[in-house]
Amino acid sequence: MYLGIDLGTSGVKVIILDNNDTIVAQAQASLEVSRPAPLWSEQAPSDWWQATNEAIAEIKSKNSAALKAVQSIGLSGQMHGATLLDADNNIIRPAILWNDGRSEAQCKTIEQREPNTRAITGNIAMPGFTAPKLVWLKENEPEHFEKVAKVLLPKDYLRFLMTGDFASDMSDSAGTLWLDVEKRQWSNEMLAATELTLEHMPALFEGSEITGYLSKEVADAWGMNEVAVIAGGGDNAAGAAGIGVINPNEAFLSLGTSGVYFVANETYNPNPDSAVHTFCHCIPNTWHQMSVVLSAASCLSWVTKLTGFTNEKALLDEVEKLDFTKPSPVMFLPYLSGERTPHNNPNAQGVFFGLGHNTGAAELGRAVLEGVAFAFADGQQALIAAGTKIDQVSVIGGGARSALWGKILASVLDKPLTYRKGAEVGPAFGAARLAKIASSKAQPSDVCTASEVDFVIEPDTSMHAYYQAQHNKYQQLYKSLKDHF
Repeated sequence: MYLGIDLGTSGVKVIILDNNDTIVAQAQASLEVSRPAPLWSEQAPSDWWQATNEAIAEIKSKNSAALKAVQSIGLSGQMHGATLLDADNNIIRPAILWNDGRSEAQCKTIEQREPNTRAITGNIAMPGFTAPKLVWLKENEPEHFEKVAKVLLPKDYLRFLMTGDFASDMSDSAGTLWLDVEKRQWSNEMLAATELTLEHMPALFEGSEITGYLSKEVADAWGMNEVAVIAGGGDNAAGAAGIGVINPNEAFLSLGTSGVYFVANETYNPNPDSAVHTFCHCIPNTWHQMSVVLSAASCLSWVTKLTGFTNEKALLDEVEKLDFTKPSPVMFLPYLSGERTPHNNPNAQGVFFGLGHNTGAAELGRAVLEGVAFAFADGQQALIAAGTKIDQVSVIGGGARSALWGKILASVLDKPLTYRKGAEVGPAFGAARLAKIASSKAQPSDVCTASEVDFVIEPDTSMHAYYQAQHNKYQQLYKSLKDHF
């Protein structure tokens, strides 16, 4: 048995995977995001630990035998979050999250201090990354910056509480802007650009390596043995391991709080100027590229509440009743938290366009689904422009449950979308698979296989035809509004 823990933005998911790749137990606990000022997005790290313990406790109450049989633990989690510890290992302030846009000016500062930033990291400096957050802290909360002894990513704070070790993996660390992504090691030059040193960083491991062991105190509380804890991966890389996307030109769409278009690469092939991310994969000697939409399934959650529906399915049921043989007059720019690929614009905002007296909740819901799909199409264009070849696309994340959204996405992207069993728990599944690789010494290619196909959604020819025109209109709408954000 292998335990996978995924620390997401909206909650913690925990699964137990057996040797046959079957999920034998799972649980989750929800999390809230704090937005104390415009562009800010924060969480209390103590809430992550509480949610993790709640999810473990639920599994313990229902399947304690499986928990006791676990051989190793893999971790995955939301990327980029700045979790700051003082010399006594106490949290200094709330963690600044991946979708926080306050540090736009500090990105320019970093690239001015280190002109080779993009060559070293393979990425353009963006507010979502960790390094600009520390420059912001130095400039705006110097009393907090002076206390910083360790900077950890969210899942690696859980690791510290579980094992007492300061450690991270290559894929998650690649999103800090402190990693030399080609060499897979911390960059002294990038650390110096933020007035930090190697002492502030955790030790680096490949995703399937052991970083430490569960402490006796935690093991006893969880009803487990003092098993190995594995490096794991950032949520997207772990999700790729979970769905079997580890080979060149294989891709997936992730419909989580944010949206990700992820493509695996066998070589380091950066193109930062197009705002495409190039990171290490959680598999050794493998990299990946991805375009990022900062608001994806979170847009659906938002419009559901906006229109007074009790749940997303109820709204989607109404959207399905609409006539999809013709385009909608309503369009939506899904920039509720700014945008990364291709705009790198933390100030971009959400927009409904084309409203009329007869516009109802269903039309708004449809516009949101289509707007997110157009954002993914922007990302696909950026990936292709960067020289990326995309052979096949799978879908993971909570939004993957909607077949209607899948039809819209397939038609906008003009690509068949493959839905696989277990895709809704992708990162946790991948984390458990990485734990299995470490315990069994198996080859990643033998463990991270493509899971069983549930169904495939093909593009609709007539929808694709009008979506091409609508996508162009969508792009023109952003261009006409960007100076007003």
